Amino acid sequence: MSLADAVDGGKPADPDRPETFISPMHRKLYDSNVTFEEYMHYAKHTRAEEEAQQQIPQGGLLQQIFRRESATPLPPGTTHHNIASSEEGNGSPGLQEKQITPSPGADDAGPPRRKSFLSRHATVPEEEWRQAARALRTASWGAGFYLITTDILGPYGVGFALGTLGWGPGIALYTVFAFMAGYCGYLLWQVYLGLDSYEFPLRNYGDLAYRTMGNVARYVVNILQSLQLLLICGQVIIQNGMGISQTSKFRLCYAVCVVLFVIAGFFMGQVRTLRNFGIFSMIAVGFNLLVIFISMGVMAHSPPNYGISTLGSAGSAVNADTITPDANGVYPPIIHYGGLPDSGNFVGAINGLMSGVFAYGGAQLFVEIMAEMRQPWDFIKSMWIAQFFIYSVYLIYGCYVYHFQGQYSFTISYMGLSVYGFQAACDMLVVISGLIAAGLYGNIGIKVLYNQVFQEIFNAPPLTSKAGKYLFASIVPIYWSIAFVVAAAIPDYFGFVSVIAAFCVVQFSYSFPPIIHLAYTMKKNATLAGEGFDPATGQTRRGDSGIKRYIRGFFADKWYINVWHVILAGGSLATAGLGAYAAIQGMIDAFKIPEVNSFTCTSPLNLNA
Repeated sequence: MSLADAVDGGKPADPDRPETFISPMHRKLYDSNVTFEEYMHYAKHTRAEEEAQQQIPQGGLLQQIFRRESATPLPPGTTHHNIASSEEGNGSPGLQEKQITPSPGADDAGPPRRKSFLSRHATVPEEEWRQAARALRTASWGAGFYLITTDILGPYGVGFALGTLGWGPGIALYTVFAFMAGYCGYLLWQVYLGLDSYEFPLRNYGDLAYRTMGNVARYVVNILQSLQLLLICGQVIIQNGMGISQTSKFRLCYAVCVVLFVIAGFFMGQVRTLRNFGIFSMIAVGFNLLVIFISMGVMAHSPPNYGISTLGSAGSAVNADTITPDANGVYPPIIHYGGLPDSGNFVGAINGLMSGVFAYGGAQLFVEIMAEMRQPWDFIKSMWIAQFFIYSVYLIYGCYVYHFQGQYSFTISYMGLSVYGFQAACDMLVVISGLIAAGLYGNIGIKVLYNQVFQEIFNAPPLTSKAGKYLFASIVPIYWSIAFVVAAAIPDYFGFVSVIAAFCVVQFSYSFPPIIHLAYTMKKNATLAGEGFDPATGQTRRGDSGIKRYIRGFFADKWYINVWHVILAGGSLATAGLGAYAAIQGMIDAFKIPEVNSFTCTSPLNLNA
């Protein structure tokens, strides 16, 4: 067998294929000269194959959630380790990329490609390599739905947000945020389908940025995503540490309460695949709904927890006078606002707005979920059903809480219950669901860290290898410990949530999707007749380059949609800037007050300390 035959997967070389051709299976993970057109070419073939497989009956919703899909059999001599190694980009040293062959007069795009000496892949035919890649995608649309709804951490803060915004602005903003979160998820889905393939799989949010805007965009997105996942994991740790402390009636050292949750997270974090999280996710959603129903019933028949209102109620955020008892210790009656509260505290209202944004922060996980779905075009069904479900639960519950507790609506609603037994029951249910949610965020966060730092920079083994599994397991406790330290150092829980929402959540849910879709659309629509990727030669032909090409792509088809996306991205970035100002100002005010943090035995909820 010739070298050309070996590199081509053991198949006879195509006589019309030049010696510069190199198979996708021999590419490095972030191969800068793999062109946009080549990504699109292989994505079209993958979508066609998935469409053909759609005719196979998949069973009911519960069956899809609980059963482990029978993966496509791996070819003889091929393992998941082989394909994962290939996918992780363990290419040969000195590998050069294919050139873009321009039409006469266009700029040369680079040197020609060379053959790759990858002996470990030479015995695996290309079609069998693709078949193994296909076998790694097993999650159903039902699992996708539960994974999306697992981030249902926001409902507990909706009553508080309505208290800082008033009925009209609060409901309107939650509705707009819900629809736009779904719309931006739709944009991510469109780009994913257009660029993902078995040959070049998309794994995370940063990969979308890379294929549409380059390496700098990938670094920015990956750093911000890693930060957000770490902070959210820390936020859940602190929230549930307070819950355990409240349940113990503050007899248990607060730092111990938080550490207990972190230790439990060490074990939950060992779940490595999102497919396995699908089962846990359904449990988490059920527990959260149970907490919602319990707290609604208790609120309707008991007063608010007046004692802790100064520590994080809507009144404390916008107008402290509305929660301050008189000389006889009698608290003001429950009040509601139709519009923005007349308090002059603009920062409190904006922080309430950021709490609403935080409720729709699941978009950062959308790419990871699609990457593990057997039929990723079904993600749009999972996403819209989940968004409608989340919006309905958020708004119904939030309006209910605000109606019965008004300005006393607490940042974490179930902690504002005045009946201890029900309060403790809700705390413990949320500890379990929170552990699952934090495990999910930590799972993605560690994967981003592992793939983008350990593998790309330090050449760590693939996650599917035995060594990779051990390394992943050892990173989990370190990651959770860092999340605890970062979150524990901040005494203001509400301010912490606002910081996460302003600096991270707004970007992934509302700013990045229209920007990425705009870049994708401009590159896609810029292609003229006779241009594109030629699979026979492995070359991409373009007639021009530079700003002229991008302008043509912007105005080529439905330019008004591109204009709308520019406006959407600009408005989102402006909202993020406003939220960042309010969050920082709120944190400055919080640190002026000598409050406890999570490194002490005194709970932030213990007024008698």
